[in-house]
Amino acid sequence: MMNLEPITIGIILANVLPSIKGFEDDSFIRKYLFNISAIQNGQHFRMITSGFLHADIMHLVFNMLTLYFFANTVIYSLGPQYFLLIYVASLLFGNALSYYFHKNEPHYSALGASGAVSGVLFAGILLNPTMDMYVMFVPFAVKGYIVGIFYLVFSIYGMKKQFGNIGHDAHFGGAVAGFILTLILRPSILVQETQIVILLALPIIALFVLIKSGKI
Repeated sequence: MMNLEPITIGIILANVLPSIKGFEDDSFIRKYLFNISAIQNGQHFRMITSGFLHADIMHLVFNMLTLYFFANTVIYSLGPQYFLLIYVASLLFGNALSYYFHKNEPHYSALGASGAVSGVLFAGILLNPTMDMYVMFVPFAVKGYIVGIFYLVFSIYGMKKQFGNIGHDAHFGGAVAGFILTLILRPSILVQETQIVILLALPIIALFVLIKSGKI
């Protein structure tokens, strides 16, 4: 078992406590989740508060486990203050991208820390791109950067096909924020892992092209 840093414990508690309250109080969830109509009516706080609520216990556990496995890589490499910066910026950018894609859907709602956690995940992948990762239904270890590429490609597919009850746009936005901030904070990665950075950037460029061409 890894030791958790105080900042990680704080973030986990900030997710667990309001999520548990929300499991028992639907009005609490409705008041603070991401909702296009409410945000357009001035309730911008939902861009933040929605990231600390979860739909059910499995949603919460999955996000917190992912955070647990990657937080220390980021904290030990960049420091707790930049870890927190990546977490919050990824949450905001993930919700901003979700808002961009759904701004004409007033009833669209979402919740969860997935965007923020995706940012931490991608920061961890950039800082240690050849780490071995185990993915559900894959019986062998996969290098981190390969998982990152497929994560982004799958998110694009999910956005295009509206696949599942999943905020693929928030996942993608969070991952992009983590990717960009990590390169800014540790520019040496551009030199040391140039090919991997390019490979991870290709799906991001592809999404931009698809948006500009009106295909997504």
